[in-house]
Amino acid sequence: MARSVAFAGNLSFLNLGELLQLLGTSSGTGIVQITSNYASQQAIIYFEKGNPINAANGSKTGIEALFSLFGWKDGQFEFIQDTVTCEKVIQKSRMEIILDGLRMLDEGQVEVLGPADGASEPSEPVAKSGSLPLLKGPLVDYSFVVDEEGFYDGDEIVHEGNHGNWIWVILEGFAEISKDTPKGKLKLLRIGDGAFLGSVASLLKGDNVRSATATADGNVQLGMLDAQLMSSELANCSLEYREFVESLDDRLKRVTNMTVEIFSENQKLAGFIQGKKTLIKQGQVENRLFRIRSGDAYVARESDVGIVPVAHLEAGDFFGHVPFLDMGQEPYSASVFASQDLKLSALDPKALQADHEKLSSTLQNILAHLATSISVTTLIATDYYKKLFSKTST
Repeated sequence: MARSVAFAGNLSFLNLGELLQLLGTSSGTGIVQITSNYASQQAIIYFEKGNPINAANGSKTGIEALFSLFGWKDGQFEFIQDTVTCEKVIQKSRMEIILDGLRMLDEGQVEVLGPADGASEPSEPVAKSGSLPLLKGPLVDYSFVVDEEGFYDGDEIVHEGNHGNWIWVILEGFAEISKDTPKGKLKLLRIGDGAFLGSVASLLKGDNVRSATATADGNVQLGMLDAQLMSSELANCSLEYREFVESLDDRLKRVTNMTVEIFSENQKLAGFIQGKKTLIKQGQVENRLFRIRSGDAYVARESDVGIVPVAHLEAGDFFGHVPFLDMGQEPYSASVFASQDLKLSALDPKALQADHEKLSSTLQNILAHLATSISVTTLIATDYYKKLFSKTST
């Protein structure tokens, strides 16, 4: 691949977290070079299909170097499209890196480089400690927008439990996603420009029940997407890929439901994986992908307070390595525990990827947003589990 500068900018306008999200949604491969008047050396981040795989900042390398760059408040960056041959040493999911990096910055664990008066602070960070994670998307392809609709601050865009098949993209503004629980409303995340509202599974099976409530956070302008066009695209994909998409949509619902269980302090959480055998150990190298034929499995994340169950999988669900989407779960960031009667069939990741790459950028972006939402909700579930552990151990 010939070297070419795809885009450039300044960290005072687009902070590192937003830059990582932008490259993630565009699946960019290449390097980001960052120079600053406040640093003696150029910093470099290496990307493969939208995910940071290595970084260098002075004597720091890998994840340590990447986290240190969250403190760069001013500096010029260039993203150069090029083949990347360096070793993949960063295994954390993109959103976990963003949330951890900004938390470390807020807590003073990262040195700040930039104007002393803080004039270059971005107006809307991707996320910050104590606030809801904010997800944004890439530039909107208006050829898929068939109508526009506006909502005022506090308006409900969709209500949990209602029926609806439309998928929207946020053209301008922000929305808050929440779930009703026995303990009251659970606020999950905020979504902004370029992010999507709606279930991609509705393009495959028609009638859809909204699994969460979306509320306008300030005035919001939405673009209604052409469901017929996207349904036609998916209809041209293999049955295996369509089943994968439906299972991916279910994965977010399952992770969200587990987050509700943890938030509601379900005392049976610890027993969910008892008696289950380990199929995938968090962090292991695993390039295979499976579909559950019978039995069940749990996706669980290791933490400093124990193993956190984050999703219950059943017949028809997949698990394993998905090379074209980053869910922030197995194999690198979660384990899989299975029932003794589990029966599996193997999926072909390359065939699924071939189907995926035939889709329009809009559908690919919807699926990338879905995977990112799974990743963020997994982190939220883990954080609530840590709080629950702290409460029950005192």
